[in-house]
Amino acid sequence: MKLIAALLPLLLAACAGAPENVAYAAQKSAPDRAAASAAKMVGKPYKYGGASPSGFDCSGLIFFSYKQAGVSLPHSTAEQRRTTQRVKLAELKPGDLIFFDQRGRKNSHVGIYLGERRFVHAPSSGKSVRNDTLDNPYWKKHLSEVRRPSA
Repeated sequence: MKLIAALLPLLLAACAGAPENVAYAAQKSAPDRAAASAAKMVGKPYKYGGASPSGFDCSGLIFFSYKQAGVSLPHSTAEQRRTTQRVKLAELKPGDLIFFDQRGRKNSHVGIYLGERRFVHAPSSGKSVRNDTLDNPYWKKHLSEVRRPSA
């Protein structure tokens, strides 16, 4: 009887399973996880060629965020564009890549969509990773296309 009383709490604890938030995280898609990873990098410094929390350029942020989600993407804006599928703006989902034309160069900047018309990107030297809105007139004017990794 003492043995049963000692083992009962252990058996009940084992049947409880994983905490709810762990189970929920496992159900999230890779694009959702990549978007969440990028959002956690807001405030990290811009660093040309950077792809780690010590510093990011725009494509490095995408590379890092998808790597955290278990998906391999290239670390160059041009290659990220080439290896993803174009989608309509109306079909935008969290984790989609948003390409912008800047300084007369087509698809020269990339960010990752979070949802609710917000995206995260590493803007330029001297600045840090930020959360911006697609409703900003600058980004609205320079938006080029939306693409989706096959994750």
